Amino acid sequence: MSKGSPISPSLMATKSAGAHKAPERVDRPADAGVDHAAVSPVLGPNNVVPPTPMTGSQAIVRSLEELGVQDIFGLPGGAILPTYDPLMASTMNHVLVRHEQGAGHAAQGYAMVTGRVGVCIATSGPGATNLVTAIMDAHMDSVPMVVITGQVSSGVIGTDAFQEADIVGITMPVTKHSFLVTNPDDIPHVMAEAFHLASTGRPGPVLVDVAKDAQQGQTTFSWPPKIDLPGYRPVVRGHSKQVREAARLIAAATKPVLYVGGGVVKAHASAELRELAELSGAPVVTTLMARGVFPDSHPQHVGMPGMHGTVSAVTALQQSDLLITLGARFDDRVTGILSSFAPNAKVIHADIDPAEISKNRTADVPIVGSVKEIIPELTEALRLQFEATGTPDLTNWWAFLNNLKETYPLGWTEPEDGLTAPQRVIERIGALTGPEGVYVAGVGQHQMWASQFIKYERPHAWLNSGGAGTMGYAVPAAMGAKVGNPDRVVWAIDGDGCFQMTNQELATCAINKIPIKVAVINNSSLGMVRQWQTLFYEGRYSNTDLNTGHDTVRIPDFVKLADAYGCASFRCERDEDIDATIQQALAINDRPVVIDFVVSPNSMVWPMVPAGVSNDQIQVARNMTPDWEEED
Repeated sequence: MSKGSPISPSLMATKSAGAHKAPERVDRPADAGVDHAAVSPVLGPNNVVPPTPMTGSQAIVRSLEELGVQDIFGLPGGAILPTYDPLMASTMNHVLVRHEQGAGHAAQGYAMVTGRVGVCIATSGPGATNLVTAIMDAHMDSVPMVVITGQVSSGVIGTDAFQEADIVGITMPVTKHSFLVTNPDDIPHVMAEAFHLASTGRPGPVLVDVAKDAQQGQTTFSWPPKIDLPGYRPVVRGHSKQVREAARLIAAATKPVLYVGGGVVKAHASAELRELAELSGAPVVTTLMARGVFPDSHPQHVGMPGMHGTVSAVTALQQSDLLITLGARFDDRVTGILSSFAPNAKVIHADIDPAEISKNRTADVPIVGSVKEIIPELTEALRLQFEATGTPDLTNWWAFLNNLKETYPLGWTEPEDGLTAPQRVIERIGALTGPEGVYVAGVGQHQMWASQFIKYERPHAWLNSGGAGTMGYAVPAAMGAKVGNPDRVVWAIDGDGCFQMTNQELATCAINKIPIKVAVINNSSLGMVRQWQTLFYEGRYSNTDLNTGHDTVRIPDFVKLADAYGCASFRCERDEDIDATIQQALAINDRPVVIDFVVSPNSMVWPMVPAGVSNDQIQVARNMTPDWEEED
């Protein structure tokens, strides 16, 4: 930002403990986000900076400041070194990670809890390619992120120069756009365009690859720049005729379901969703990416759908005569065999990305636009429709679904080996921390249990790698979430396999005083793979034993590892110690905490829809399918 010039309080990020003091800001929930694009396509306070001579590197740093960035996650190297020099004089907080993948996931976690664009930075070649996993993850889950990489000098691009990689070509399929900058004069407008692309329409990652000579070259910086993106005009408001037709279908339906996806979280539309749900009276299912956007405690919430969804949610979709689909994409983990998914349902599909509509399931009423705008429009149209034709009677539909909720609640069976049930550990973490906490999961069984057994009452409380399923996501994403929202308790709920992929970021957390709490659900195996081996490979456990848990060599010893990284560390092996251990962790706020919860390797995630079968074949336990009478 311009020294001494004003900056919008809503764009300032709270600093993590131990970081240098930032200018004061007014904290706000992400759902209260201002649509800056409606005022100016350039993010930030839009200070006017007169033409000022500087290097390209200084222009990168100055652009970030003017865009309102306060926190960056990165790791320097030769090709980005020119930019790291002026970064020293910046008011921005740079968090030095231990691996570039950690920088990418941290930027994701930061974006997910703040609603702002996450920023990460790395050098060329392997530095840039180490970010690819996080970029692909952000692309799959629609996370707004700008990735800045150094590139070899423009004169040697294409010659296989030292640490050269065509990161633009590599990332093109998994970014909203990838820029290659070879002229320092282009830096201000490219940076502004990158942030505009990342944060508008369907959010996603944008790459800015800057040649070393462009960083070192001289330019004249001024602000704000002009954004010129021909053809990029995201539709925000829904078509009024389609909205009215959707209202007509809802009023005529006897078994409607609100099928709510992660797009509603990204649009910060939880309040609007609740108003629509309560007016319509329809049951609500929230996908893995939408957990918390509609409160679990609300009587209209019937659970999470999908391969490991609740019986009530999966069956609601299957038996529905109308799917009111908001910001969801009919992915395979929700639909199962697509041809048998919700066979009798008409489909209303609202999404800001027109490519998603009718991609997997043909929409009877397609509505392109932001659900933040569409949901209130639909609510008003539905209110008028109800006034004209009356409110539909959903009594029988609710009797059917409530019976399923009561008959098939989520639960678990105690392990026969006498070891702790992992579900109990996760349930107690949620109960003792409460709904104001932030829960970040790795990928696998512990991810599903965390989505099932923690009660989510607000959006932005649940973070996970949904589309990509990236092992190693939890620790760095939790780190980014804690930097972005330091006043909340942040848990990384990780598996012993996932934890070993990115636990080096505990060093980052300890040194930067980012006090996340890590629960390692240690079943000494690649748990979800082992579950599939149990169910579908006759118990042939090929290469899934990790030797970290009970009665093994315990390599590594997670308690010793955490201690070496400067963390508080505990091991919990008995049910009677679970609450006390969690409470000890909650009381420590000056450093990261790692708990090695040694649990049974034999616990499995239920319910489950086996791959390759219809959702009608959902199992509540091994070879046990619910017995219900379909509504006439």
